[in-house]
Amino acid sequence: MKNSLHIVGGVIGTAAAIGSALIFLSYSHEITRARTASSAGGRMVGTAAGPIEVAEAGIGMPLLSIHGSGGGYDQGLSNAAELVGGGFRVIAPSRFGYLGTPVPTNTSPSAQADAHAALLTGLEVDKAVVVGISAGARSAIELALRHPERVAALILIVPATYSPAAPVAIEGSRASQLALWLVNAGADFAWWAMEKIAPSVLIRFVGVPPEIVAAAPTEDRNRVMQIVRSVQPLSRRYPGINIDSNPTLPRLPLQNINAPTLIISAQDDLFNTLPAAEFAAATIPDARLVVYDRGGHLLVGHDREVRALIGDFLTQANLKSTRRSNFGGEK
Repeated sequence: MKNSLHIVGGVIGTAAAIGSALIFLSYSHEITRARTASSAGGRMVGTAAGPIEVAEAGIGMPLLSIHGSGGGYDQGLSNAAELVGGGFRVIAPSRFGYLGTPVPTNTSPSAQADAHAALLTGLEVDKAVVVGISAGARSAIELALRHPERVAALILIVPATYSPAAPVAIEGSRASQLALWLVNAGADFAWWAMEKIAPSVLIRFVGVPPEIVAAAPTEDRNRVMQIVRSVQPLSRRYPGINIDSNPTLPRLPLQNINAPTLIISAQDDLFNTLPAAEFAAATIPDARLVVYDRGGHLLVGHDREVRALIGDFLTQANLKSTRRSNFGGEK
């Protein structure tokens, strides 16, 4: 009997060791692939504001795609493909602290806006349509205020910007606080493990009610999980996330923005961007506000509607895309 117990214990131990090894191999393969991908698509551009990582795609009207928290140039490209579509020369920088762009002494949204302007100068672009998503909307607004001659139109999607009534904030559940801890730790393995065993925690953390994703078509569920996975390698994005998590958001003179402006949000955005969107729309002259009842921070289920909405907005602003593109978002 005693020998049998030793044998059983040995089998269990061996199985556990094999399982652990397989888990590690799977993680190692996926994180290596993510690290390689996050280093392969961008290039460094020297500017008057310092080195900035950027990627470009497509042909047509220049469009500056400013990513949100957890992003980088790769997220900027995918955002443009999904929510704007083709026919543009998409310029997607990595903001301060994301991927290859270093952290300067001044990390404020105004300094980031000056860096955007310097990048456009370095790329010999006089003016661009500017799309700011989530935390990226902060420097998009500053760009329109500080360098109005560079902004042909301003599009703010789920803007994580100033509101006098209700600030933007991470959803307060214990699960989201756990995910926040993972982010603050820059824990690549922990994020990967949560993707596998508790994806709903990360879905909630990125501002989307998990029940919306569960009820969504396969295409939309896959898109949400792709965005969750795109945060990896978390360790290469953590410095930028840290900057975004500690913003100083003063009230800005939004009434001085003269670019045609479109603002989009959702009532059930768990980051609570709707008050900021409403405030911006009420203050920016002639701004148009579109609010969806459902969809969360990622506007789940509305990507085609948003693409059509932006297309109509740009057409009305006489900035219709050329529809000639090699960009992957062409529909």
